[in-house]
Amino acid sequence: MKKSILLFIILGILVFIACSNSTTNKSKITDNQPINDTRKPKKTPSENFKKYWYAGEAEITSYELEQARYGEIRKGTSVLIYVTEDFLPKEQVKADDQYSKNIPVLKLNATKKFNTGIYPYSIMQSTFYPVADNRHAIKVSSSMQEWCGHVYAQLNNRKEFEVLSHSYFENEADQQFKLEKTTLENEIWTKIRINPKGLPQGEIQVIPSFEFCRLKHKEIKAYKARASLQKGDTTNIYTLEYSELERSISITFTNTFPYEIQGWSETFISGFGVNAKQLTTKATKISKIKSAYWGKNSNNDEVLRTKLKLK
Repeated sequence: MKKSILLFIILGILVFIACSNSTTNKSKITDNQPINDTRKPKKTPSENFKKYWYAGEAEITSYELEQARYGEIRKGTSVLIYVTEDFLPKEQVKADDQYSKNIPVLKLNATKKFNTGIYPYSIMQSTFYPVADNRHAIKVSSSMQEWCGHVYAQLNNRKEFEVLSHSYFENEADQQFKLEKTTLENEIWTKIRINPKGLPQGEIQVIPSFEFCRLKHKEIKAYKARASLQKGDTTNIYTLEYSELERSISITFTNTFPYEIQGWSETFISGFGVNAKQLTTKATKISKIKSAYWGKNSNNDEVLRTKLKLK
């Protein structure tokens, strides 16, 4: 009888240990997996996609820019640089090596350069969007420099959106906060290149671009927007209209792969006080090249800027 009881106790202990190990292992596996925001199955890249985006080159497109700032239109240039990368899900930075947990992303570095009178503006926004097209952008960052100072904002997609913002303005200063997950305007530009048919439409909640929020000193949060897709013979136009912000933005792109961005327009109230007026920022495509630009850093490589018609 005593042997039976002892055997029963031992079996119970073994079962408990096994269950504990099973739970721990499951927890570890879950922690290493990226959060699937939309709960949709992963999108498998087509052969055309692989051939275009995994050729060891970036797509670089230059645009003539008419930028509304301080109630006037400023001449400048914009460049969109798209390239695929391996991304680390936990650290949320580019992976230096090949790991099984790496997340393939399509990265967009969107730059703008223009002058306001005597002093220049330089703006760059980076978006890291999963090629699998199964959740929101993993990371978005934005920096802006001009002679008054510079600002920086970063969003990391974890259990919630984690936002970090730094600014030389007193009412913005240093901030750190969390937001519920929703559509990011910054991610629209990368989703177009992967799956434009999946673009959200109708009345939706959208976090406007970090560029707009900082230029207009608007709170970084979700705003109600009307999203629509207008289809044409060769190009489509995707539009977001924010009634509360008195702003709209329209992106024109080719309706066949690789869905190239042909240009965009953004209408909003520019300027402050008596100088405030509704103006439209416009960008028109100049030229496009594909290049492994990170290795093109000698003086002789400046000829590539000539091809892009950049000074």
